[in-house]
Amino acid sequence: MNPLDLSAVALAHRVRSGVVTPSEVAIAARARVAERNPALNAMTVLNPSLDEEAAEVARRLAAGEDLSLAGVPVVIKDNIWVKDLPITQGSRLFAEFVAPKDAAAVSKLRDAGAMILGIATCSEFACKGVTNTPLHGITRNPVDTRLTPGGSSGGPVAAVASGMAPLALGTDAGGSSRRPPAHTGLFGFKPTQDFVPYGPGFDEPVDGISVISPIARHLEDIDLAMQVLAGISTGSVFAGTIAWSEDFGLGQKLDADVALALRGAVAQLKRQGFSLVETAPDWGGLTGGSVMPLQFAGLARLFGEALKEDRSVFDPDLALQIETGLGLTAAEVANAKSASVHMGEILNGFLEGYDAVIVPTTPCPAWPVDRLAPEFIGGLPCAPRDHAAFTPQANHAGCPALSIPFAETKAGLPLGLQIISAKGRDADLLATARNIMGALSRPKHERAS
Repeated sequence: MNPLDLSAVALAHRVRSGVVTPSEVAIAARARVAERNPALNAMTVLNPSLDEEAAEVARRLAAGEDLSLAGVPVVIKDNIWVKDLPITQGSRLFAEFVAPKDAAAVSKLRDAGAMILGIATCSEFACKGVTNTPLHGITRNPVDTRLTPGGSSGGPVAAVASGMAPLALGTDAGGSSRRPPAHTGLFGFKPTQDFVPYGPGFDEPVDGISVISPIARHLEDIDLAMQVLAGISTGSVFAGTIAWSEDFGLGQKLDADVALALRGAVAQLKRQGFSLVETAPDWGGLTGGSVMPLQFAGLARLFGEALKEDRSVFDPDLALQIETGLGLTAAEVANAKSASVHMGEILNGFLEGYDAVIVPTTPCPAWPVDRLAPEFIGGLPCAPRDHAAFTPQANHAGCPALSIPFAETKAGLPLGLQIISAKGRDADLLATARNIMGALSRPKHERAS
């Protein structure tokens, strides 16, 4: 078996046991990237020091160190600093930038014996729902290369889903490491705010909502990553009631396949003894659009002057966001800040009454790679951010949220189920997710009528 087809847990065990060496893993990983990346455009650069990192892991093992990620290749999103590698944020403004140091999360991975395979693509400034940039081009979905993997963590999910690596680090400021995993059949975890150290690195458009997020093919690898990144231990399965909702109280339409899959999953969980009640927060009219001015204003603060000097440097979609930010009034930004606070208060208050809430990760599967967003959701024309309707709330509440693969559409496209719990209950959420995965048989999706 190719070591790249193993989970990170199994691969690290084999490396520690001497069944496979770190050098052999590095060779296999380079070969897998050479074989599969040309069709996907998931990776911006391979780590030229991979062999040296493999040799260092071997030396540490020989010295008796117990390394939980021994010899595991990890891909890092192109907005997280990795010392001496080009980290561009998908932007021509940063095409020549080389990170002066590792982000703390990357250092923790190295301390545990992981090897940095390379850097994976993201949308410009991680601010777009597809991973297409003027600097690095179009990243494609391994499930169907005619489709997008989503964004902004499109490169990390394409790399993991295609077997280039078992584990990736992404970022998530509004769903960027939950929606792309949902579109590619992976697990993506947004931890409680500040559980995983963020930075050193680039300035963020919006402070206090983005997190470092592990992405993997196996839930056990999310567990292991969180042990390494945040020191969390094994949690307890939720014993109380879990809320569920088709639309998260937002009125968002679902594609028929998504609605059918969700109802089937809820019925299956109830049969397996889970206590589920259909209910949702009352958002008081707040949606993801209510807080988007914060992103526009933040981009304008960071890059407004550069836009005025040369608009052509930017992805046209990002140029429009920056331009929008430059035109916002102080009152509009203040209203968005207030919406952020209230959105967080509403979700945190709701979770005081329930152990968790289950909603679709996305209301639709992946869409054609040449489109910014799907044209239709639930058979109706949709707005550009409707595909992201269910994910920003957890960021503004600081809550942990996990997307798990749970079904497929009738066309065979992956769908994700999102589980959100109260702040600090990351370990319990992961433990409960293991039970939920065990309860769901994940059959091929029956046809929607």
